[in-house]
Amino acid sequence: MQQQASGTAGTPREKETYDVAILGSGVAGSLLGAILARKGVKTLLLDAGSHPRFAIGESTIPFTLVSLRTLAERYDVPEIAHLASFTETTRAIGPRFGVKRHFGFLLHHEGAPQNPREVNEFSTPPQLLHEAAHLFRQDTDSYLFHVAVKYGCRARQNFFVTDIDFDGSGVTLAGRDGEYRARYLVDASGFRSPVAEKFGLREDPCRFRHHSRSVWNHVVGLTPTDRLFDHLPESHRPPVPWYEGTVHHMFERGWAWVIGFNNNKWSRNPLCSVGMTVDPRRFPKPEGVSPEEDFRRLAEPFPDIARQFEGMRPVREWTSTGRLQYSSSRTAGDRWFLLSHAAGFIDPLFSRGLSNTTEALNLLAWRLLRAVRDDDFSGERFAPVDRLQQGLFDHNDTLVNSAFISWCDYDLWSAVFRIWAWGANAGVYRMQAALTKFRGDGRDSHFTDLEEVPYPGLYWPDHDGFAELYETMVKQCEAVEAGTVKAADAADLLYERLLAADFVPKHFGYAEREVRFLNPRPKTLLRMVRWAATDADPVVRRLILHNGREVMKARLKGSKLF
Repeated sequence: MQQQASGTAGTPREKETYDVAILGSGVAGSLLGAILARKGVKTLLLDAGSHPRFAIGESTIPFTLVSLRTLAERYDVPEIAHLASFTETTRAIGPRFGVKRHFGFLLHHEGAPQNPREVNEFSTPPQLLHEAAHLFRQDTDSYLFHVAVKYGCRARQNFFVTDIDFDGSGVTLAGRDGEYRARYLVDASGFRSPVAEKFGLREDPCRFRHHSRSVWNHVVGLTPTDRLFDHLPESHRPPVPWYEGTVHHMFERGWAWVIGFNNNKWSRNPLCSVGMTVDPRRFPKPEGVSPEEDFRRLAEPFPDIARQFEGMRPVREWTSTGRLQYSSSRTAGDRWFLLSHAAGFIDPLFSRGLSNTTEALNLLAWRLLRAVRDDDFSGERFAPVDRLQQGLFDHNDTLVNSAFISWCDYDLWSAVFRIWAWGANAGVYRMQAALTKFRGDGRDSHFTDLEEVPYPGLYWPDHDGFAELYETMVKQCEAVEAGTVKAADAADLLYERLLAADFVPKHFGYAEREVRFLNPRPKTLLRMVRWAATDADPVVRRLILHNGREVMKARLKGSKLF
Protein backbone atom coordinates (compact mmCIF):
# COMPACT_ATOMS: atom_id res chain seq x y z
CA MET A 1 0.00 0.00 0.00
CA GLN A 2 1.37 3.43 -0.92
CA GLN A 3 1.76 5.76 2.04
CA GLN A 4 0.26 9.22 1.76
CA ALA A 5 2.30 10.97 4.47
CA SER A 6 5.95 11.64 5.24
CA GLY A 7 6.69 13.08 1.84
CA THR A 8 5.42 10.04 -0.05
CA ALA A 9 3.50 10.67 -3.25
CA GLY A 10 0.25 8.74 -3.53
CA THR A 11 -2.12 8.85 -6.51
CA PRO A 12 -0.94 11.62 -8.87
CA ARG A 13 -2.99 14.79 -8.60
CA GLU A 14 -4.18 16.46 -11.78
CA LYS A 15 -2.16 19.45 -13.00
CA GLU A 16 0.47 19.09 -10.24
CA THR A 17 3.86 19.76 -11.79
CA TYR A 18 7.19 19.08 -10.09
CA ASP A 19 10.29 21.12 -10.80
CA VAL A 20 12.44 17.99 -11.11
CA ALA A 21 11.56 14.32 -11.33
CA ILE A 22 14.25 11.73 -10.57
CA LEU A 23 14.07 8.12 -11.73
CA GLY A 24 15.85 5.80 -9.32
CA SER A 25 16.26 6.16 -5.57
CA GLY A 26 19.67 4.55 -5.19
CA VAL A 27 22.68 6.56 -4.03
CA ALA A 28 22.71 8.93 -7.02
CA GLY A 29 18.98 9.65 -7.10
CA SER A 30 18.56 10.00 -3.35
CA LEU A 31 21.62 12.26 -2.96
CA LEU A 32 20.33 14.58 -5.67
CA GLY A 33 16.80 14.43 -4.30
CA ALA A 34 17.98 15.41 -0.83
CA ILE A 35 20.04 18.34 -2.17
CA LEU A 36 17.26 19.71 -4.37
CA ALA A 37 14.54 19.33 -1.71
CA ARG A 38 16.81 20.94 0.91
CA LYS A 39 17.12 23.96 -1.38
CA GLY A 40 13.36 24.26 -1.85
CA VAL A 41 13.02 22.60 -5.25
CA LYS A 42 9.77 20.69 -5.70
CA THR A 43 11.24 17.24 -6.33
CA LEU A 44 9.68 13.88 -7.18
CA LEU A 45 11.62 10.64 -6.60
CA LEU A 46 10.29 7.59 -8.46
CA ASP A 47 11.55 4.02 -8.26
CA ALA A 48 10.37 0.75 -9.78
CA GLY A 49 11.49 -1.07 -6.61
CA SER A 50 11.55 -0.32 -2.91
CA HIS A 51 13.94 -0.08 0.02
CA PRO A 52 15.72 -1.87 1.61
CA ARG A 53 17.28 -3.86 -1.24
CA PHE A 54 20.49 -5.62 -2.16
CA ALA A 55 23.14 -3.64 -4.05
CA ILE A 56 26.88 -3.78 -4.57
CA GLY A 57 29.38 -0.95 -4.99
CA GLU A 58 30.41 -1.21 -1.35
CA SER A 59 34.00 0.06 -1.39
CA THR A 60 34.89 3.74 -1.02
CA ILE A 61 38.06 5.68 -1.85
CA PRO A 62 39.47 8.88 -0.29
CA PHE A 63 38.13 11.01 -3.15
CA THR A 64 34.62 9.69 -2.47
CA LEU A 65 34.91 10.74 1.17
CA VAL A 66 36.08 14.28 0.36
CA SER A 67 33.42 14.59 -2.34
CA LEU A 68 30.67 13.46 0.06
CA ARG A 69 31.81 16.05 2.60
CA THR A 70 31.80 18.67 -0.14
CA LEU A 71 28.21 17.83 -1.10
CA ALA A 72 27.17 17.92 2.55
CA GLU A 73 28.71 21.32 3.27
CA ARG A 74 28.17 22.97 -0.11
CA TYR A 75 24.44 22.19 -0.15
CA ASP A 76 23.80 22.13 3.62
CA VAL A 77 22.76 18.48 3.88
CA PRO A 78 24.88 17.30 6.84
CA GLU A 79 23.49 13.77 6.73
CA ILE A 80 25.46 13.12 3.54
CA ALA A 81 28.71 13.47 5.50
CA HIS A 82 27.71 10.53 7.69
CA LEU A 83 28.76 8.26 4.83
CA ALA A 84 32.22 9.83 4.71
CA SER A 85 33.69 7.91 7.64
CA PHE A 86 33.33 4.50 9.23
CA THR A 87 32.65 6.03 12.64
CA GLU A 88 29.89 8.36 11.43
CA THR A 89 28.28 5.70 9.26
CA THR A 90 28.17 3.30 12.19
CA ARG A 91 26.84 5.97 14.56
CA ALA A 92 24.14 7.29 12.21
CA ILE A 93 22.93 4.06 10.61
CA GLY A 94 24.06 1.17 12.81
CA PRO A 95 26.86 -1.33 13.47
CA ARG A 96 26.58 -3.15 10.15
CA PHE A 97 29.57 -1.80 8.22
CA GLY A 98 33.08 -2.94 7.54
CA VAL A 99 36.12 -0.75 8.03
CA LYS A 100 38.32 0.08 5.05
CA ARG A 101 41.88 0.94 5.98
CA HIS A 102 43.54 0.16 2.65
CA PHE A 103 43.43 -1.10 -0.92
CA GLY A 104 45.11 -4.52 -0.96
CA PHE A 105 46.32 -6.27 -4.13
CA LEU A 106 47.67 -9.84 -4.40
CA LEU A 107 48.77 -11.24 -7.77
CA HIS A 108 48.23 -14.97 -8.39
CA HIS A 109 49.42 -17.46 -11.02
CA GLU A 110 47.76 -20.70 -12.06
CA GLY A 111 48.76 -23.75 -10.05
CA ALA A 112 51.11 -21.84 -7.72
CA PRO A 113 50.83 -20.43 -4.19
CA GLN A 114 50.60 -16.67 -4.00
CA ASN A 115 54.08 -15.11 -4.11
CA PRO A 116 54.31 -12.73 -1.10
CA ARG A 117 56.70 -10.52 -3.07
CA GLU A 118 53.96 -9.85 -5.64
CA VAL A 119 51.62 -7.84 -3.45
CA ASN A 120 50.82 -4.17 -2.90
CA GLU A 121 48.93 -2.26 -0.25
CA PHE A 122 47.92 1.39 -0.34
CA SER A 123 46.74 2.41 3.12
CA THR A 124 45.42 5.62 4.62
CA PRO A 125 46.94 7.10 7.79
CA PRO A 126 44.31 6.77 10.56
CA GLN A 127 45.97 9.57 12.52
CA LEU A 128 45.05 12.03 9.76
CA LEU A 129 42.11 10.66 7.81
CA HIS A 130 38.73 9.40 8.90
CA GLU A 131 38.63 5.68 8.28
CA ALA A 132 36.52 4.75 5.30
CA ALA A 133 33.77 2.16 5.44
CA HIS A 134 32.69 -0.86 3.49
CA LEU A 135 29.15 0.28 2.85
CA PHE A 136 26.35 -2.22 3.44
CA ARG A 137 24.34 -0.79 0.62
CA GLN A 138 20.87 -1.94 1.57
CA ASP A 139 21.24 0.22 4.69
CA THR A 140 23.06 3.23 3.23
CA ASP A 141 20.75 3.49 0.22
CA SER A 142 17.66 3.28 2.40
CA TYR A 143 19.14 5.87 4.75
CA LEU A 144 19.77 8.35 1.93
CA PHE A 145 16.30 7.74 0.50
CA HIS A 146 14.74 8.68 3.83
CA VAL A 147 17.00 11.73 4.13
CA ALA A 148 15.61 12.91 0.79
CA VAL A 149 12.06 12.34 2.02
CA LYS A 150 12.83 14.16 5.28
CA TYR A 151 13.84 17.29 3.38
CA GLY A 152 10.58 17.30 1.41
CA CYS A 153 11.26 15.08 -1.59
CA ARG A 154 8.00 13.48 -2.71
CA ALA A 155 8.61 9.77 -3.22
CA ARG A 156 6.82 6.91 -4.91
CA GLN A 157 8.24 3.41 -4.69
CA ASN A 158 7.11 0.45 -6.80
CA PHE A 159 6.18 2.81 -9.65
CA PHE A 160 7.22 1.33 -12.97
CA VAL A 161 7.50 3.91 -15.75
CA THR A 162 5.91 2.68 -18.99
CA ASP A 163 6.20 5.83 -21.09
CA ILE A 164 8.01 9.17 -21.13
CA ASP A 165 6.74 12.08 -23.20
CA PHE A 166 8.69 15.32 -23.55
CA ASP A 167 7.27 18.60 -24.81
CA GLY A 168 8.24 22.26 -24.78
CA SER A 169 7.37 22.81 -21.13
CA GLY A 170 8.33 19.56 -19.46
CA VAL A 171 7.94 15.80 -19.30
CA THR A 172 5.08 13.43 -18.52
CA LEU A 173 5.95 10.14 -16.81
CA ALA A 174 3.29 7.49 -17.22
CA GLY A 175 3.00 4.27 -15.22
CA ARG A 176 0.57 1.42 -14.89
CA ASP A 177 -1.47 3.24 -12.24
CA GLY A 178 -1.05 6.93 -13.01
CA GLU A 179 1.22 9.62 -14.35
CA TYR A 180 3.33 12.52 -13.13
CA ARG A 181 4.43 15.82 -14.63
CA ALA A 182 7.77 17.64 -14.17
CA ARG A 183 9.74 20.45 -15.75
CA TYR A 184 12.96 18.42 -15.87
CA LEU A 185 13.93 14.74 -15.63
CA VAL A 186 17.07 13.17 -14.17
CA ASP A 187 17.37 9.48 -14.96
CA ALA A 188 19.45 7.78 -12.26
CA SER A 189 17.82 4.39 -12.73
CA GLY A 190 20.78 2.37 -14.02
CA PHE A 191 21.41 0.13 -17.02
CA ARG A 192 17.72 -0.15 -18.04
CA SER A 193 17.41 3.60 -18.35
CA PRO A 194 14.02 4.64 -19.80
CA VAL A 195 15.55 7.85 -21.19
CA ALA A 196 18.44 6.02 -22.86
CA GLU A 197 15.94 3.65 -24.44
CA LYS A 198 13.60 6.41 -25.60
CA PHE A 199 16.31 8.40 -27.37
CA GLY A 200 18.44 5.46 -28.51
CA LEU A 201 21.45 6.66 -26.53
CA ARG A 202 23.22 3.34 -25.95
CA GLU A 203 26.25 2.97 -28.20
CA ASP A 204 26.31 -0.30 -30.12
CA PRO A 205 28.98 -1.48 -30.05
CA CYS A 206 29.99 -0.03 -26.70
CA ARG A 207 32.97 2.31 -27.21
CA PHE A 208 34.93 1.10 -24.19
CA ARG A 209 38.08 -0.94 -24.69
CA HIS A 210 37.70 -2.95 -21.52
CA HIS A 211 35.74 -6.22 -21.42
CA SER A 212 34.58 -7.97 -18.26
CA ARG A 213 31.74 -10.03 -16.87
CA SER A 214 31.04 -10.68 -13.20
CA VAL A 215 29.47 -13.03 -10.65
CA TRP A 216 28.91 -12.07 -7.01
CA ASN A 217 27.11 -12.65 -3.72
CA HIS A 218 27.07 -11.99 0.01
CA VAL A 219 28.37 -14.90 2.09
CA VAL A 220 29.08 -16.08 5.63
CA GLY A 221 31.85 -18.38 6.83
CA LEU A 222 34.59 -16.85 4.69
CA THR A 223 38.18 -17.41 5.82
CA PRO A 224 39.75 -13.98 6.55
CA THR A 225 42.52 -13.30 4.06
CA ASP A 226 45.30 -13.03 6.64
CA ARG A 227 44.77 -16.60 7.85
CA LEU A 228 45.83 -17.84 4.42
CA PHE A 229 49.31 -16.46 5.07
CA ASP A 230 49.85 -17.16 8.77
CA HIS A 231 52.93 -19.19 7.84
CA LEU A 232 54.75 -16.21 6.33
CA PRO A 233 57.47 -14.31 8.24
CA GLU A 234 56.67 -10.82 9.49
CA SER A 235 58.61 -9.20 6.62
CA HIS A 236 56.04 -10.53 4.15
CA ARG A 237 52.99 -9.31 6.05
CA PRO A 238 51.42 -5.96 5.20
CA PRO A 239 51.47 -3.08 7.70
CA VAL A 240 47.67 -3.22 7.86
CA PRO A 241 46.00 -6.66 7.93
CA TRP A 242 44.58 -7.66 4.56
CA TYR A 243 41.06 -8.26 5.85
CA GLU A 244 40.82 -4.74 7.31
CA GLY A 245 40.59 -3.30 3.82
CA THR A 246 39.34 -4.09 0.33
CA VAL A 247 41.12 -7.20 -0.96
CA HIS A 248 41.78 -7.69 -4.67
CA HIS A 249 42.97 -11.15 -5.75
CA MET A 250 44.33 -10.60 -9.27
CA PHE A 251 45.29 -13.01 -12.01
CA GLU A 252 45.84 -12.68 -15.73
CA ARG A 253 42.67 -11.07 -17.21
CA GLY A 254 40.63 -11.25 -14.01
CA TRP A 255 40.27 -10.45 -10.33
CA ALA A 256 38.21 -11.35 -7.26
CA TRP A 257 37.08 -9.05 -4.49
CA VAL A 258 36.68 -9.61 -0.76
CA ILE A 259 34.86 -6.83 1.10
CA GLY A 260 34.21 -7.70 4.73
CA PHE A 261 31.40 -6.17 6.76
CA ASN A 262 32.55 -8.22 9.77
CA ASN A 263 36.16 -7.05 9.92
CA ASN A 264 35.95 -4.92 13.07
CA LYS A 265 34.83 -5.35 16.66
CA TRP A 266 31.91 -2.93 16.37
CA SER A 267 30.11 -4.63 13.49
CA ARG A 268 27.16 -6.95 14.13
CA ASN A 269 26.98 -7.89 10.47
CA PRO A 270 28.37 -11.40 9.75
CA LEU A 271 28.39 -10.95 5.96
CA CYS A 272 31.16 -10.51 3.43
CA SER A 273 30.79 -9.40 -0.18
CA VAL A 274 32.63 -11.57 -2.71
CA GLY A 275 32.79 -11.37 -6.47
CA MET A 276 34.76 -12.45 -9.50
CA THR A 277 35.26 -10.21 -12.54
CA VAL A 278 36.94 -11.66 -15.64
CA ASP A 279 37.49 -10.92 -19.30
CA PRO A 280 34.85 -12.99 -21.17
CA ARG A 281 37.17 -13.26 -24.17
CA ARG A 282 39.53 -15.28 -21.93
CA PHE A 283 36.89 -16.76 -19.61
CA PRO A 284 33.61 -17.10 -21.56
CA LYS A 285 30.42 -17.41 -19.55
CA PRO A 286 29.66 -21.15 -19.53
CA GLU A 287 26.30 -22.55 -20.55
CA GLY A 288 24.45 -24.97 -18.31
CA VAL A 289 26.52 -24.05 -15.24
CA SER A 290 25.15 -22.31 -12.16
CA PRO A 291 26.68 -18.94 -11.19
CA GLU A 292 28.07 -20.48 -7.99
CA GLU A 293 29.78 -23.26 -9.92
CA ASP A 294 31.09 -20.70 -12.40
CA PHE A 295 32.57 -18.72 -9.50
CA ARG A 296 34.27 -21.77 -8.02
CA ARG A 297 35.65 -22.89 -11.38
CA LEU A 298 37.20 -19.45 -11.88
CA ALA A 299 38.85 -19.62 -8.44
CA GLU A 300 40.02 -23.24 -8.70
CA PRO A 301 43.25 -22.73 -10.74
CA PHE A 302 44.63 -20.39 -8.07
CA PRO A 303 45.26 -22.34 -4.83
CA ASP A 304 45.14 -19.46 -2.36
CA ILE A 305 42.08 -17.83 -3.94
CA ALA A 306 40.28 -21.19 -3.82
CA ARG A 307 41.30 -21.66 -0.17
CA GLN A 308 39.82 -18.32 0.82
CA PHE A 309 36.46 -19.17 -0.72
CA GLU A 310 36.19 -22.90 0.02
CA GLY A 311 34.25 -22.68 3.32
CA MET A 312 31.90 -19.81 2.52
CA ARG A 313 28.11 -20.14 2.34
CA PRO A 314 25.93 -17.84 0.22
CA VAL A 315 23.01 -16.02 1.87
CA ARG A 316 21.10 -15.17 -1.31
CA GLU A 317 20.93 -16.18 -4.94
CA TRP A 318 24.10 -15.56 -6.93
CA THR A 319 24.13 -12.76 -9.52
CA SER A 320 25.83 -13.40 -12.85
CA THR A 321 26.20 -10.94 -15.71
CA GLY A 322 27.19 -10.80 -19.34
CA ARG A 323 29.55 -8.03 -20.41
CA LEU A 324 29.37 -5.25 -17.80
CA GLN A 325 30.39 -2.34 -20.02
CA TYR A 326 27.86 -0.05 -21.69
CA SER A 327 28.13 3.53 -22.91
CA SER A 328 25.92 6.39 -24.07
CA SER A 329 26.49 8.80 -26.94
CA ARG A 330 25.44 11.71 -24.74
CA THR A 331 24.18 12.18 -21.20
CA ALA A 332 22.47 15.60 -21.39
CA GLY A 333 19.65 16.96 -23.52
CA ASP A 334 16.81 19.45 -23.38
CA ARG A 335 14.96 18.78 -20.11
CA TRP A 336 16.77 15.51 -19.29
CA PHE A 337 20.01 14.16 -17.88
CA LEU A 338 21.45 10.65 -17.52
CA LEU A 339 23.23 10.36 -14.18
CA SER A 340 25.84 7.83 -13.11
CA HIS A 341 24.98 4.21 -14.00
CA ALA A 342 22.11 5.30 -16.20
CA ALA A 343 24.81 6.74 -18.47
CA GLY A 344 27.43 3.98 -18.47
CA PHE A 345 29.50 1.50 -16.52
CA ILE A 346 33.05 0.10 -16.64
CA ASP A 347 34.12 -2.28 -13.85
CA PRO A 348 34.18 -2.26 -10.02
CA LEU A 349 38.00 -2.30 -9.99
CA PHE A 350 39.44 0.80 -8.22
CA SER A 351 35.99 1.54 -6.69
CA ARG A 352 35.19 4.43 -8.99
CA GLY A 353 31.38 4.03 -9.09
CA LEU A 354 30.46 6.08 -6.00
CA SER A 355 33.34 8.47 -6.62
CA ASN A 356 32.18 9.21 -10.18
CA THR A 357 28.60 9.69 -8.95
CA THR A 358 29.52 12.26 -6.31
CA GLU A 359 31.88 14.08 -8.67
CA ALA A 360 29.15 14.40 -11.31
CA LEU A 361 26.64 15.54 -8.67
CA ASN A 362 28.94 18.37 -7.62
CA LEU A 363 28.71 19.78 -11.15
CA LEU A 364 25.06 18.91 -11.77
CA ALA A 365 23.37 20.09 -8.58
CA TRP A 366 24.23 23.80 -8.70
CA ARG A 367 23.40 23.99 -12.40
CA LEU A 368 20.05 22.36 -11.80
CA LEU A 369 19.25 24.76 -8.96
CA ARG A 370 19.95 27.70 -11.28
CA ALA A 371 18.00 26.12 -14.13
CA VAL A 372 14.93 25.86 -11.87
CA ARG A 373 15.36 29.49 -10.87
CA ASP A 374 15.84 30.68 -14.47
CA ASP A 375 13.32 28.28 -16.03
CA ASP A 376 16.00 27.29 -18.55
CA PHE A 377 16.48 23.52 -18.95
CA SER A 378 18.35 23.47 -22.25
CA GLY A 379 20.82 20.66 -22.85
CA GLU A 380 23.57 23.20 -23.53
CA ARG A 381 23.36 24.35 -19.93
CA PHE A 382 24.38 20.89 -18.73
CA ALA A 383 27.02 20.20 -21.39
CA PRO A 384 29.92 20.59 -18.91
CA VAL A 385 28.47 17.79 -16.77
CA ASP A 386 28.14 15.58 -19.85
CA ARG A 387 31.78 16.34 -20.69
CA LEU A 388 32.86 15.37 -17.17
CA GLN A 389 30.83 12.16 -17.07
CA GLN A 390 32.08 11.00 -20.45
CA GLY A 391 35.64 11.79 -19.34
CA LEU A 392 35.16 9.83 -16.11
CA PHE A 393 33.98 6.81 -18.07
CA ASP A 394 36.73 7.04 -20.69
CA HIS A 395 39.60 7.46 -18.24
CA ASN A 396 38.27 4.75 -15.94
CA ASP A 397 38.02 2.51 -19.01
CA THR A 398 41.67 3.00 -19.97
CA LEU A 399 42.83 2.63 -16.35
CA VAL A 400 40.99 -0.65 -15.76
CA ASN A 401 41.96 -1.97 -19.19
CA SER A 402 45.62 -1.19 -18.45
CA ALA A 403 45.39 -2.99 -15.11
CA PHE A 404 43.87 -6.12 -16.66
CA ILE A 405 46.68 -6.18 -19.25
CA SER A 406 49.39 -5.56 -16.63
CA TRP A 407 48.54 -8.62 -14.54
CA CYS A 408 50.65 -10.72 -16.89
CA ASP A 409 53.73 -9.24 -15.19
CA TYR A 410 54.09 -8.04 -11.60
CA ASP A 411 56.57 -5.24 -12.38
CA LEU A 412 54.26 -3.81 -15.01
CA TRP A 413 51.31 -4.00 -12.64
CA SER A 414 53.30 -2.34 -9.84
CA ALA A 415 54.06 0.60 -12.16
CA VAL A 416 50.38 0.94 -13.07
CA PHE A 417 49.56 0.72 -9.35
CA ARG A 418 51.89 3.63 -8.51
CA ILE A 419 50.63 5.88 -11.30
CA TRP A 420 47.07 5.24 -10.14
CA ALA A 421 47.94 5.75 -6.45
CA TRP A 422 49.73 9.08 -6.88
CA GLY A 423 47.20 10.45 -9.36
CA ALA A 424 44.37 9.52 -6.99
CA ASN A 425 46.19 11.18 -4.07
CA ALA A 426 46.79 14.38 -6.03
CA GLY A 427 43.11 14.50 -6.97
CA VAL A 428 42.16 14.22 -3.30
CA TYR A 429 44.60 16.99 -2.33
CA ARG A 430 43.14 19.23 -5.02
CA MET A 431 39.54 18.70 -3.88
CA GLN A 432 40.41 18.97 -0.20
CA ALA A 433 42.17 22.30 -0.79
CA ALA A 434 38.97 23.72 -2.33
CA LEU A 435 36.85 22.41 0.54
CA THR A 436 39.22 23.92 3.12
CA LYS A 437 39.03 27.33 1.41
CA PHE A 438 35.23 27.06 1.21
CA ARG A 439 35.09 26.40 4.94
CA GLY A 440 37.03 29.60 5.47
CA ASP A 441 34.97 32.04 3.42
CA GLY A 442 31.91 30.20 2.02
CA ARG A 443 32.71 31.11 -1.59
CA ASP A 444 31.30 28.58 -4.04
CA SER A 445 33.83 29.69 -6.64
CA HIS A 446 36.44 27.48 -4.97
CA PHE A 447 34.51 24.53 -6.41
CA THR A 448 33.45 26.00 -9.73
CA ASP A 449 37.06 27.02 -10.41
CA LEU A 450 37.96 23.31 -10.38
CA GLU A 451 35.69 22.64 -13.36
CA GLU A 452 37.76 24.34 -16.05
CA VAL A 453 40.30 21.61 -16.78
CA PRO A 454 41.96 20.22 -19.91
CA TYR A 455 41.52 16.55 -18.93
CA PRO A 456 38.03 16.11 -17.41
CA GLY A 457 37.57 12.76 -15.72
CA LEU A 458 41.27 12.15 -15.08
CA TYR A 459 42.13 11.76 -11.38
CA TRP A 460 44.43 14.79 -11.68
CA PRO A 461 42.64 16.69 -14.43
CA ASP A 462 44.70 19.88 -14.69
CA HIS A 463 48.30 18.65 -14.73
CA ASP A 464 49.93 18.22 -18.15
CA GLY A 465 52.81 16.14 -16.81
CA PHE A 466 50.56 13.62 -15.12
CA ALA A 467 48.28 13.43 -18.17
CA GLU A 468 51.32 12.62 -20.32
CA LEU A 469 52.53 9.97 -17.87
CA TYR A 470 49.05 8.45 -17.75
CA GLU A 471 48.80 8.32 -21.53
CA THR A 472 52.25 6.70 -21.71
CA MET A 473 51.01 4.03 -19.29
CA VAL A 474 47.92 3.37 -21.44
CA LYS A 475 49.92 3.12 -24.68
CA GLN A 476 52.58 0.88 -23.17
CA CYS A 477 49.98 -1.52 -21.79
CA GLU A 478 48.17 -1.61 -25.12
CA ALA A 479 51.48 -2.33 -26.85
CA VAL A 480 52.08 -5.22 -24.44
CA GLU A 481 48.64 -6.60 -25.27
CA ALA A 482 49.37 -6.24 -29.01
CA GLY A 483 52.67 -8.08 -28.58
CA THR A 484 54.81 -5.20 -29.87
CA VAL A 485 56.41 -4.41 -26.50
CA LYS A 486 57.58 -6.82 -23.79
CA ALA A 487 55.99 -6.37 -20.39
CA ALA A 488 59.39 -6.00 -18.70
CA ASP A 489 60.40 -3.25 -21.14
CA ALA A 490 57.12 -1.41 -20.59
CA ALA A 491 57.63 -1.61 -16.82
CA ASP A 492 61.19 -0.28 -17.12
CA LEU A 493 60.03 2.67 -19.21
CA LEU A 494 57.24 3.58 -16.78
CA TYR A 495 59.60 3.45 -13.81
CA GLU A 496 62.06 5.67 -15.66
CA ARG A 497 59.26 8.20 -16.19
CA LEU A 498 58.16 7.97 -12.56
CA LEU A 499 61.68 8.58 -11.28
CA ALA A 500 62.27 11.48 -13.70
CA ALA A 501 58.97 13.26 -12.96
CA ASP A 502 59.25 16.22 -10.61
CA PHE A 503 55.53 15.93 -9.84
CA VAL A 504 55.88 12.41 -8.33
CA PRO A 505 57.27 12.24 -4.76
CA LYS A 506 60.55 10.41 -4.37
CA HIS A 507 61.57 8.09 -1.52
CA PHE A 508 57.96 7.46 -0.46
CA GLY A 509 57.17 4.45 -2.65
CA TYR A 510 55.42 6.23 -5.51
CA ALA A 511 58.41 5.83 -7.83
CA GLU A 512 60.44 2.96 -6.32
CA ARG A 513 59.59 -0.52 -7.57
CA GLU A 514 61.06 -2.32 -4.56
CA VAL A 515 58.44 -0.76 -2.23
CA ARG A 516 55.41 -3.02 -1.94
CA PHE A 517 53.46 -1.16 0.71
CA LEU A 518 52.47 2.52 0.53
CA ASN A 519 51.77 3.21 4.18
CA PRO A 520 51.99 6.97 4.85
CA ARG A 521 52.25 8.13 8.43
CA PRO A 522 52.53 11.66 9.86
CA LYS A 523 56.34 11.66 9.77
CA THR A 524 56.27 10.41 6.19
CA LEU A 525 53.91 13.19 5.18
CA LEU A 526 56.08 15.81 6.87
CA ARG A 527 59.10 14.53 4.90
CA MET A 528 57.01 14.83 1.78
CA VAL A 529 56.33 18.46 2.65
CA ARG A 530 60.07 19.08 2.86
CA TRP A 531 60.57 17.34 -0.51
CA ALA A 532 57.82 19.45 -2.08
CA ALA A 533 59.35 22.68 -0.78
CA THR A 534 62.64 22.04 -2.56
CA ASP A 535 62.25 19.53 -5.42
CA ALA A 536 58.63 19.41 -6.60
CA ASP A 537 57.10 21.24 -9.53
CA PRO A 538 55.12 24.40 -8.58
CA VAL A 539 51.67 22.78 -8.79
CA VAL A 540 52.63 19.88 -6.56
CA ARG A 541 54.43 22.22 -4.21
CA ARG A 542 51.27 24.28 -3.69
CA LEU A 543 49.07 21.20 -3.20
CA ILE A 544 51.35 19.45 -0.73
CA LEU A 545 52.33 22.56 1.23
CA HIS A 546 48.69 23.61 1.55
CA ASN A 547 47.61 20.20 2.77
CA GLY A 548 50.69 19.92 4.96
CA ARG A 549 49.69 23.11 6.78
CA GLU A 550 46.16 21.79 7.20
CA VAL A 551 47.49 18.48 8.51
CA MET A 552 49.48 20.33 11.17
CA LYS A 553 46.46 22.40 12.16
CA ALA A 554 44.29 19.29 12.37
CA ARG A 555 46.85 17.47 14.52
CA LEU A 556 47.12 20.43 16.90
CA LYS A 557 43.33 20.42 17.24
CA GLY A 558 43.26 16.66 17.71
CA SER A 559 41.07 16.28 14.61
CA LYS A 560 41.50 14.79 11.15
CA LEU A 561 41.89 16.48 7.80
CA PHE A 562 39.70 14.39 5.48
